[in-house]
Parts: sequence; structure tokens; C-alpha cells
Amino acid sequence: MLCTQRLGRLSAGVGALRPRRAGQGSFGAGLWARRVSTSWSPVGAAFNVKPQGLRLDLFGERRGLFGVPELSTPEGFHVAQEKALRKTEFLVERACSSPPGPQTVLIFDELSDSLCRVADLADFVKIAHPEPAFREAAEEACRSIGTMVEKLNTNVELYQSLQKLLADKRLVDSLDPETRRVAELFMFDFEISGIHLDEEKRKRAVDLNVKILDLSSKFLMGTNFPNKIEKHLLPEHIRHNFTRDGDHIIIDGLHAEAPDDLVREAAYKVFLYPNAGQLKCLEELLSNRDLLAKLVGYSTFSHRALQGTIAKNPETVMQFLEKLSDRLSERTIKDFEVMRKMKMKLNPQNSELMPWDPPYYSGLIRAERYNIEPSLYCPFFSLGACMEGLNVLFNKLLGISLYAEQPAKGEVWCEDVRKLAVVHEAEGLLGYIYCDFFQRQDKPHQDCHFTIRGGRLKEDGEYQLPVVVLMLNLPHATRTSPTLLTPGMMENLFHEMGHAMHSMLGRTRYQHVTGTRCPTDFAEVPSILMEYFANDYRVVNQFARHYQTGQPLPKNMVSRLCESKKVCAAADMQLQVFYATLDQIYHGKHPLRKSTTDILKEAQEKFYGLPYVPNTAWQLRFSHLVGYGAKYYSYLMSRAVASMVWKECFLQDPFNRAAGERYRREMLAHGGGREPMLMVQGLLQKCPSVDDFVSALVSDLDLDFETFLMDSK
Repeated sequence: MLCTQRLGRLSAGVGALRPRRAGQGSFGAGLWARRVSTSWSPVGAAFNVKPQGLRLDLFGERRGLFGVPELSTPEGFHVAQEKALRKTEFLVERACSSPPGPQTVLIFDELSDSLCRVADLADFVKIAHPEPAFREAAEEACRSIGTMVEKLNTNVELYQSLQKLLADKRLVDSLDPETRRVAELFMFDFEISGIHLDEEKRKRAVDLNVKILDLSSKFLMGTNFPNKIEKHLLPEHIRHNFTRDGDHIIIDGLHAEAPDDLVREAAYKVFLYPNAGQLKCLEELLSNRDLLAKLVGYSTFSHRALQGTIAKNPETVMQFLEKLSDRLSERTIKDFEVMRKMKMKLNPQNSELMPWDPPYYSGLIRAERYNIEPSLYCPFFSLGACMEGLNVLFNKLLGISLYAEQPAKGEVWCEDVRKLAVVHEAEGLLGYIYCDFFQRQDKPHQDCHFTIRGGRLKEDGEYQLPVVVLMLNLPHATRTSPTLLTPGMMENLFHEMGHAMHSMLGRTRYQHVTGTRCPTDFAEVPSILMEYFANDYRVVNQFARHYQTGQPLPKNMVSRLCESKKVCAAADMQLQVFYATLDQIYHGKHPLRKSTTDILKEAQEKFYGLPYVPNTAWQLRFSHLVGYGAKYYSYLMSRAVASMVWKECFLQDPFNRAAGERYRREMLAHGGGREPMLMVQGLLQKCPSVDDFVSALVSDLDLDFETFLMDSK
């Protein structure tokens, strides 16, 4: 019933940010129903000035978080969840007593929406709200709604009401494609809970689901847990790089950017030293996932996880990864050779390239070849200028403008959160984006997009407007300057705004498939596509101005930045191929033919090329195995599709309105309401093969095509 996700960027690093459930709902539709507002103001200026602190309506009524009246206090979560649970009971009764037909799907979607309105809003609040009382109340609401979802997923009568519809060929043939797909997705959610099995097996499926949730939570905690080592075991001259605890040194990460080779080596060997409890937890997690997949009718967990994706099955994923690895092989060897030479130059006594070396030496090579010191770029990328750049881009491509709107008292959880209205020149207000952009104590260090409320067509014919949050961790403005972004921060902002636009423009009839509610290997396409715009001089030139002098960012600085990203890029991509392959093997045929560490060693030597380090177990820090189990390949496949879309639609002219409208019509508008490959095919006017995907990724490693275009003019 409730299959939501939080979207964030994948990272190559250990313990990288993990995906979690994002919201799909909110309340108080009437509060957002207006189409015009006199309180809208230009977006750029809103981000380059400090918020006004205390609101003008100091003595006015508190609105509640996101305008939800109940949520003006933490206790409101209990009121909201009880209201949702009462509505759920009514809708379940209605679904079970109504004759099968299109109305069945509408009732199921409303049921999902009423639960998501609380659960997904709470899922955001429990990690982002600065006040513990709100976080705890939200946590309790998540638990309460979660219990109800488990009940619904094992409600045989509810399942049968949907089964009656899908078993009637005449009725199924009368459904429009989106309604049919949504009905099938709800059925898939039921069947992965084992509801179609006999009572004994159904109970086993429920038990396995509970066990997998517990193991996932335990494994995630373990991925970030620091390791201790006795102080005397580390050379004295490197101890100051780590935290001391009496006679022990605590190592809580890889220290991948440390200039001292020995610091990186020590961190790698200690942080990745196998923990017996974590190893057992991973083995049990993989084994239980396999048992559940087999119980509900799949040969492996990977086959179950890849249902409905672009790839469709693990055989296609492995073909994609193996072909990509073959095409990268020579380039990766050259990258390693360049890094090895740099290491030899700096450390002639110990020049063998090891797994702890690439991040540091590739960064060094980048700095040596191209002068891309972030501080040279930051003055040109004030947050206000970047937001205005996005506004200009969306306006030219899609006829959309972003306006800052003053939130009501109590509507936001921190005074520096900005609220944006997304307005189409002909269609009016499309939805709202809350921008939680700035660093604060206890805020998660993650850049990600949360859907707070999904769009859907309501029974009264009105469209429920989507509401999302974008969360970044940007520095605050100072007395002398606005918030200034590094090139990496600017690219992240564009990436996350790609998710937000998908949410705004995925205007589906059903919230179950709204916006980013689509298969994982398609969900990242709109966000990665935005990175191509962020690296195109024609786009950057529209907004990158020095915050003091107004001088535009010189073209050669953009060229250098683009070219620097190609340095050792093949080796970086090869590392992603290795991680994705490891993920596929772990979720493939069970019992595994070797231990998880032996599989890691074998995959690392075959798909990466740098030697495995004895007594290390990197897989125990691979947090993506939880949220992206069997789907880690998704980022590479999404990048391949985004690359093809860029070259087909926007390379010649990144502001082409006809191309923007086509992109909206064929891809963004459908959310997850159409098969992803059909959307790709509709836009590209061809059905891409595995070889096409691989070629798209490899061609991006060549001389930057944007730079080539610019420099040839």
C-alpha cells in the first residue's frame, strides 16, 4: 500500500547517504487551492537576503507545519493519525463492498493517499525538525501508520476486491492504461507480502518481512559504527589525525582525502576491519531476502526487485555491467597508471596503487592540470544567482516560474526555510517546494528530495497540488556576503531541483504513481539530466555573476571545470560497476557459493582492478544494500538515459522550448504511471539497447561535448 522513497544522490564513498522513504501526502488541500497570490516575490532576491526572523503576523493564528492545522503542536500528530486511521477503516469497507471496476482503483489510491498524508509527512519531520518533541511525535505516527499498513497488506478481503477486478478480462480491457498499471502495482504490493499464499505461508511471509526490516535497521546502524584500535598499534606521528579515547584511537571513516598515505592506509584497514556481528547481520539479511523472494514466487531477490524497471531483470543488468566494464577496461588501466605515476613522484618508496589512493591522487591530478580551486568559483555562484538561473532555465524550457512566498506562522520548522510557488504561464499554480537549504545543528548531512504530498485528481475534479521539500546543507550568508556555493554545491542544487520538477510536472490521476513514484532506475533521470544543464556554459552564463562586481564567470573557467571532471572518470565509473555487480551477486542465486568477503575479493579483482586488502570487508559498510538492494546499478542506467536525452533534445540548444515541452509530455508528465522504457522510447523515438546505454556512458568520458561546442565557436 505504502511504497514511497526519499531520493538522494548515490555516492561512491563508504557509508554514503542512504535512500529512505519520502512522503507522498499532506492535508488541508483547500489551503493550497488558490491559483494567484499577491505575496509572490522574485526568487533570486529571496535567497540572497536573510529571512525576516519574526513574522509580521506575530499575534496571528498558528497555521501548523505545511499549513496542516493539526500540526501546530507535536500532539497534533496523534490527532492527524487517528483521523487517517478512521478514514482508512471507512475506505476499506467501501473497497470490499463496491462492485469491481475503475472505482476500485480510485478507492485504493485514496486509501494509500490518506495514509501517506500522515506517514510521509511524519517521515520527514522525524529526521528534520529541530525540536525533539516534534521528532518523537512524528516517529510515533510513523509506527502507528506502519502497523496499519502491515494489517492492510494481509487483509484477504481487501486483496480479493482488487483480484476480482484484475481477474475479469472484460473489465481489465475497459481500463485506461494508467488505471490498469496502478491496479497491477497495488496487486504487486499485495503479492510481495505473500497475501496470495495459504495461511501458513502468509504468516511466514509476514514474519520474514518483519525480520528483514529489523535486520536492515541493524545493518544500517552498523555501516557507520566507528572502529577502535589500541593507540600503540598506530605510528605516533599519525595519531593526531584521529580521535583519541584513553588508550585507544577511534576511526570513524576512510579519511580518503588525507594527504598522508599512511593515514589513509591505517583508516582503510581499521575502519574496514570485519566485525563478526555486522557480518552475521548481512548474511542473515541476504538470506532472508532470498527466502521471501522464493516464498512469493521469484527465483531470486533480484528478480523480485527489478520488476517494472527499465532493466526488467537481473540478466539484463549483468549484461549492462559486464559490457560497460569491458568498454571501460583500457581507460581505467590508463587512469590507474596516471595515478600511480603521481604517487611515485610523491612517494617513490611505496608507489603501488592501493584502494585507499584513487580519491586523493585523482584530486591532486585535477588540481595540477586545471586550476579549479573552489574559492575561485564561489563568488560567481551566490545562492540567489543560482536560483534565478534555475528560474530562467525553467521559464525558457517549460514556461514555468518560481516565486518566493512568505510562509504563515508555524508553517515551516525553521525560520530560514523558504517556500516557493511553482507557476506555469498558462496552467497557473502547479505546486509548492519548501527549500530547507541551510546547515543547522542535528540536521542530517544529506542532499535529498522528499515528497510531502503527491498530486492526484480528486473526486470533485480538483487537482491535489504536490508539495515537496528539498534538503541541502549550504553555508549561511555572512555579514559581508550572501551564501556562496562551490561548483559541486551548485550541481547538487540543480540535481535536486530536477527531482522537484518531476514531482511538480508528473501530474498523474493517481498519487500512487505521482512524480518521482516510479522505478528506481528511471527516478534519477530528471535529476541527472539537470547536471548536464549545470555544466553547460550557455546555461551558466545566464546567471553566474560575481556577487560584488557583477562580472560574468569567464568561459574558460567553465571549460576547465568541465574538463577536470573527466580526470580519472573511467576509474570512478569502474568503481560504480564493481559496487553494482557486487550488489547483483549478493541478491542473486542462494545459497551464495562463497562468503560475502570472498565474493567481494573476486568481484573487486575482476571488475575494479586494484588488489583486495586482506582482513578488510568493505561490504559491511555498503549502506546502499538496504535501500538500493539489487538496484545499485540504477544510478549508472539513469545516467545513460539522461546522457541520451541531453544529446537528443538539448545539446544543440539547452533552451529549446519545443524540446522542453516534448520532454515534459513524454517523460515527466507520467510519473510512474507508464512503463519506464515506453517513456524513454517516446522521447528518443527509438528503443535503446544495452549497447546504446553503454555507449552513452563511455562517450561522456571523451572530450567534453559542451566544451567542444563552446571552443569551436
